[in-house]
Amino acid sequence: GLPSPRKLGAVQRANTMSSSKLLGNQVSGQVDFSRPSALKAAVVTSGGDDSKGVMHTLKLGTYFGLWYALNIGYNIYNKKALNVLPLPWTMALFQLFAGIPYVMLLWLTGLRVAPKLNMENVKNLCPSAACHLGTHVGAVLSLGAGAVSFTHIVKASEPVVSAALSAIFLKQFMPIPVYLSLLPVIGGVGLASLKELSFSWLAFSTAMLSNVASASRAILSKTVMSGKPIGENLNATNLYAVLTIIAFFMLLPFNFIVESPTAVSAAWDAAITAGTSSQDMIKYIGLSGIFYYLYNEVAFLALSEVAPVTHAVGNTIKRVVIILASVIVFQNPLSFLGAMGSAIAIAGTLLYSIVKAKYK
Repeated sequence: GLPSPRKLGAVQRANTMSSSKLLGNQVSGQVDFSRPSALKAAVVTSGGDDSKGVMHTLKLGTYFGLWYALNIGYNIYNKKALNVLPLPWTMALFQLFAGIPYVMLLWLTGLRVAPKLNMENVKNLCPSAACHLGTHVGAVLSLGAGAVSFTHIVKASEPVVSAALSAIFLKQFMPIPVYLSLLPVIGGVGLASLKELSFSWLAFSTAMLSNVASASRAILSKTVMSGKPIGENLNATNLYAVLTIIAFFMLLPFNFIVESPTAVSAAWDAAITAGTSSQDMIKYIGLSGIFYYLYNEVAFLALSEVAPVTHAVGNTIKRVVIILASVIVFQNPLSFLGAMGSAIAIAGTLLYSIVKAKYK
């Protein structure tokens, strides 16, 4: 998920900024803008100029189209890679690495202003990077253990986790109607899990781990990290890039323990023996990494131009599109009650975002 501050204008300052301003409203994951309240940006208006209005509509439509297409591409190629190479930790490591050469090129050529950080800033960002890592690794582990559709159904319950953690650790309580709007999410996820034909506890628990890591990021920013300097030139895309780089180096040594080079080599040979060519494996892994980074970049561009309710609607449609695409591509069986549970859970996340916005 793309870490996205609540107020974009404050993020884009070139001065040193505090973590409480910049990190307080991040989302996960998959930097995915998965929480409907993650980004609160003003709708860009045309100023009465019809031509500008048309251009803005076209630009926004292009952003959302690319966001959906890249997200679908990531989920499909990630699952294809995991199907032939059951190495979720290595896959997550490569996907974190894939965007680093891209963003380094932008910084070195001056196409994007490079961030300025010292060791203290990096140290202050480490807790948030660890949550970013947990969000991504949890999702990849879940996608490797179960159906893509099931992972996204469970991921839809992140608002429930966020509300619970905010109440426990921040003592922040929302109005009763907001909590009641979470009941369809809980019931829908429960029904979908009960009737999921390919249900596994590993897929469920790791998807929930991803939710907890994503929600914990905001908790840390308001407690442990509050007020600490995190560097300069850290707009949302640069912050995402920096957290991704830190997360990559966090995972690198651990990855060699859980999935050693010997294990990776053995899995690669087994995949070739089973009939998958090296070219296909390289294609699956490479595209999953490229799509992972780019869909978060495009998501930032799209969601920075819409109001919260529009964001919530877009995010709801995104989940539906991913689930439908994965069912079509992978031919995953989906029972009637499982489909009903999925629909209820996803609609519940939209209801939650609308009710929460009303009571702000």
